[in-house]
Amino acid sequence: MEINQFAIYQLKNIPENREIRFRPYETLQKNNIQVRLGNYEQKYLGRMLPADTPGSIRERFQKQTPRTFTGHSISVSDVLVLNSGGEVTAYYVEKEGFTVIAGFIRNGSSGALVSYDTTDFHIEGREGSWLTYDSIIIDGKEFFLMEHTVYGREAANVVLDEDGKVVVDRVYHGFDETVKKQIREYLNPTPSVPEPEKQRKPPLENWQKAYENGEYLRSAEMTDEQNYNMIDGRMNNLPSKPRKIGNRISVLDRLHLKQAEIGKRSGKPAPQMAVAEDMERRRK
Repeated sequence: MEINQFAIYQLKNIPENREIRFRPYETLQKNNIQVRLGNYEQKYLGRMLPADTPGSIRERFQKQTPRTFTGHSISVSDVLVLNSGGEVTAYYVEKEGFTVIAGFIRNGSSGALVSYDTTDFHIEGREGSWLTYDSIIIDGKEFFLMEHTVYGREAANVVLDEDGKVVVDRVYHGFDETVKKQIREYLNPTPSVPEPEKQRKPPLENWQKAYENGEYLRSAEMTDEQNYNMIDGRMNNLPSKPRKIGNRISVLDRLHLKQAEIGKRSGKPAPQMAVAEDMERRRK
């Protein structure tokens, strides 16, 4: 079961943090000061409500703080970390609103090739070097948005995992919803469904083969049709009465007329009646 939760981090009460305490994020950026987890301590950890946002959490804590909250009221320079649906995002608290910051929470195993501090990284099959521009944690895995060292934002970004493997190529709008979806598909690939084996037809008896390829009907047509253009699976030239050949009446015509009469009564075409009867005789 997936648990959505949030944490509140506040700066440690140490002399080193005096210059950054209660400072807006823009000021830190101008002075090249990075927001590091090591400078903070967690003051609260709790479950998120279904519709929670950083703003609603801040507002709720301003009205009433839980007993387990050990810090001061939420202020500028605090950091809210939300784990929603497996996606971890850190928000720097401003006087009004929040600034999303990358790299605050890191997995960073010692064997990882790529981290938030990576620079001059060479991606296989691509020219030049790359540096980490942003990062995101999804389902406990960290992914890095890489920017070309020379071309910067003029070139498409690439998303790598910790091992330097390309997860998403040609990224133009950072970790937008499309990129996040592709990362989730990478983490949870759709299992391939094996194609069903083609069932082989059981071997046919000779009489079945003849029935299937229409040999009997073609033989009958070739005997009675006026030309080969009329060999179409139907007896097209049945006479209205038996023909007289010499001094004898055609027995075959009488048979065909009888079959046609029976077929008319039964609702089956005459040729099918003949073939069905022939098949039945052979099976016996």
